[in-house]
Amino acid sequence: MICYASHTGTKRNLDALRAADWRLMLSPYTRGRDVKGFRYALDNGAWADFRADRDFNNEGFQALVDCLGREADWIVAPDIVAGGLRSLRLSMVWLAPLLVRARMVLIPVQDGMGPEDLVNIVLPGRIGIFLGGSTDWKLTNMQLWGEFCAERGVYYHVGRVNTQRRFRLAHIAGADSVDGSSASRYAVTLPSLDFAGRQWDMWAPPKNRDDQFRWAVSAP
Repeated sequence: MICYASHTGTKRNLDALRAADWRLMLSPYTRGRDVKGFRYALDNGAWADFRADRDFNNEGFQALVDCLGREADWIVAPDIVAGGLRSLRLSMVWLAPLLVRARMVLIPVQDGMGPEDLVNIVLPGRIGIFLGGSTDWKLTNMQLWGEFCAERGVYYHVGRVNTQRRFRLAHIAGADSVDGSSASRYAVTLPSLDFAGRQWDMWAPPKNRDDQFRWAVSAP
């Protein structure tokens, strides 16, 4: 599973991330855009705007895409946090212009969306899924969206993964990648998170994946 960390201006933490072969997640609010030695993806910044109770930063997002979009692993289309089908309609407005500027675009899925809403939109290698939404909805639906992506051969990313438990859940759900801010802010957490991100790569996917996910979610 590929691990992305929020960009940080702390050289020590960047060196640790680079040594662990992690990638960076950049947003319109990333202060430094020096990505030397890193592969990276572009977030739209909607979560930060939501938490700060401000409008979406259209100009900042477009500037980020124009500057770094061509070499990004993928770009997250703009969305509305917990916005259901309103969020999907917004993402679809941005989809075509982003596809001509990026290798791959991920559509954020939010509270109120279901696989039936995305079945005619996703496309292997070009249009994948970014699991967003509220925390409870994300945990409840992580496995569902993993199965949807696996059946259609499309990329699956889980956002806001900052604990070993969340890493395990993302693994079981079949995520291709995750991102979080813990390893960027606290280099001391990187070894345990890096181990959690890699440890199951040696094993074939479990046949009892559904049972494993339910058991993992119920862990204290």
